[in-house]
Amino acid sequence: MDPKTINRLYRRLSQSLPNPRSELEYANNFELLVAVILSAQATDKSVNAVTPKLFPKYSSPAALFRLGEDPLREKIKSIGLAPTKARNIIRTCRILIDFHKGNVPGDREALENLPGVGRKTANVVLNEGFGIPTIAVDTHVFRVANRTGLAPGKNVAETEQKLLNVTPARWLKMAHRYLILHGRYICTAKRFDCSKCVIVKECEYNKKTI
Repeated sequence: MDPKTINRLYRRLSQSLPNPRSELEYANNFELLVAVILSAQATDKSVNAVTPKLFPKYSSPAALFRLGEDPLREKIKSIGLAPTKARNIIRTCRILIDFHKGNVPGDREALENLPGVGRKTANVVLNEGFGIPTIAVDTHVFRVANRTGLAPGKNVAETEQKLLNVTPARWLKMAHRYLILHGRYICTAKRFDCSKCVIVKECEYNKKTI
């Protein structure tokens, strides 16, 4: 896909999504971090069903650490992988308290050293929480990038690097949000309807449903 087409693609997405934001519910960077850890192999909807009952009382590492692993596991049991996630979150709280003065760090290395935090989670926190222009590649972003021809890759790491290389600087900060929301609601894995797609002219997919 040539640079002019890529710029036009992002411009059309920006027009269709003028105020894109994460669909996870959170009030601070710690809540964002916890919500993203919880969202691994789960839906934002399932996470949002739990966190409004959790965050009002436990919105800091110290408060959640005092709650403890077993009570936390019980509170998040409706979300997949609850035992592992509860253990990772409590361990993360301990590290934030001991090494980061109770704050979520704003650099990748420190984030990826936290239990339960991989590159995608770190990218989401850096982008959503700190406004850093990076792109988190989940299944939706990976699908849109490959299907449209924007940044085809054999794996998420390759696609992420290609997206960072081809995305114009003006769109880089919001690119993750445009792509994930477009993939979640328009360019879905199955039963997608290209007649509703604002980037259908830019898309290089050869099996469009029109």
